[in-house]
Amino acid sequence: MNGPRDLVGYGAHPPEARWPGGAKVAVQFVINYEEGAENCVLNGDAGSESFLSEMVGAPSHPARAMAMESLYEYGSRAGFWRLHRLFCNRGVPVTVFGVAKALEANQEAVTAMLKADWEIASHGLRWIDYQSIPEATEREHIAQAIALHEKVTGSRPLGWYQGRTSPNTARLIAEEGGFVYDADSYADDLPYYDTQHGRSQLIVPYALDTNDMKYVALNGFPDGDSFYRYLRDNFEMLRAEGGRMMSVGLHGRVAGRPARAAALARFVDHVLESGVAWTARRIDIARHWQKEHPAP
Repeated sequence: MNGPRDLVGYGAHPPEARWPGGAKVAVQFVINYEEGAENCVLNGDAGSESFLSEMVGAPSHPARAMAMESLYEYGSRAGFWRLHRLFCNRGVPVTVFGVAKALEANQEAVTAMLKADWEIASHGLRWIDYQSIPEATEREHIAQAIALHEKVTGSRPLGWYQGRTSPNTARLIAEEGGFVYDADSYADDLPYYDTQHGRSQLIVPYALDTNDMKYVALNGFPDGDSFYRYLRDNFEMLRAEGGRMMSVGLHGRVAGRPARAAALARFVDHVLESGVAWTARRIDIARHWQKEHPAP
């Protein structure tokens, strides 16, 4: 490791993952639950949300943006439930990246997550960009997120994913000390330990390419077939390599749309029919890694 960045990682010889049952790939489906916690003047923000919706490149308005609000509302009202049915009908476990303020706004959804035995990890207090937020404010938001998460779900989160991070986020999470894993990295196809901040913090990296957010990006997927093919090819490459992890990121307001959910269903079935995948919650992957590869 040279300086604050690790550009070497595992190099040419990654460790043996030893996934349960001899699986070739650990596949982890994430539903990001953010609706209601995005930028909105009703939340005391300076303007409306402009990110990750069907209106690519939308400006932020200093008043309520009704179209944007309703696009987000689709995720909690309809899209979430479509994804919930899709995974529950197939018995596939899920990790929810739940923004605390969004979870608080829809107890029915939280109850459904818990009943399905899904992991609910923390996606922060608010679905906003923390890049330039003062360190003290972010530290307080992390504490508030944990407290509210515990109040709404009944237990504190063991996984963390801020998403729109600041330069301080990883250090603040390591210092908080109660998270089994941090997912705020895209740096690898396997979990690894970050020892920069006074303790060995397990990192279970996420991915933005195998993510439905590419549907609503200018360089993204134009249709469900493209999304399906990309996920399938990613899975098959990791299958050929063996001993890797694949994250699939989803949002109710994006992948929860009917045509996109149909493409997702095809991929989930492809994974299940392969016979070589371990579909797991993120906390299960983290626990497995800690057992097989203890922290230094």
